[in-house]
Amino acid sequence: MHIAIIGNGAISGYVQRALAQRGIPPVALILREGRTAGLGHDIAVRHAVTDLPETTELLVDCAGHAGLAAHGPAALKRGIDVLTLSIGALADARLEQQLEQAATHGQAQLILASGAIGALDALRAARAGTLSQVRYIGRKPPQGWIGSPAAARLDLAHLKQAEVHFHGSARAAALAYPKNANVAAAVALASLGWDATEVTLIADPALTQNHHEIEAKGDFGDLRFSITGNSLPENPKSSALAAMSMISAILERQKPVRF
Repeated sequence: MHIAIIGNGAISGYVQRALAQRGIPPVALILREGRTAGLGHDIAVRHAVTDLPETTELLVDCAGHAGLAAHGPAALKRGIDVLTLSIGALADARLEQQLEQAATHGQAQLILASGAIGALDALRAARAGTLSQVRYIGRKPPQGWIGSPAAARLDLAHLKQAEVHFHGSARAAALAYPKNANVAAAVALASLGWDATEVTLIADPALTQNHHEIEAKGDFGDLRFSITGNSLPENPKSSALAAMSMISAILERQKPVRF
């Protein structure tokens, strides 16, 4: 399998190492102009999809919403499948349409990695019946919300107790918190959609890790799921499980029997 990767941060580094260990090292990295892969790096650096090798089959987006918007449509239109964690980017209806049209034109697929959450398979199954309510609750330590709209609503440096700083739809959360709401976006797309899925975001000084919860009701019954996630050592803001979900999705493509 010939794989290219967008970005060279903590998640990209994890994916690169994991793929190399499995004998399928990436053929190229797509980085912004002026960026290099570092001394001694033996992966080719490119700046656009048009510069990728003709044999490229899969583009793995590890660069966030901007990376998906910049390179996703071009890859899909060229017939290259795209795997992304930047699910919240699809809250932008215009970008979502561009990606869908490009995928149709190139007969390719945009694959959404499960990221830092679980239970998405159960939500998708329940959606085949009737889902009456889905709620996602995201809790992070105050420092995990630095740089987000929470910083304007709360005194994150001196927070004494858990405080809600957002409650609304998954679409509103994804648009307002582009670096923090990809999990909420995944829950929404697996269940009731952008506007009917409820999201509550909380800063909690008692936490040292990120905590994600899903509550759902429907004719299937009730679902309650929670997970406390570790971060990658290289970046405390990057979920280890999110990086692992990328590798899992890539390896599933090679299996004759798959989920």
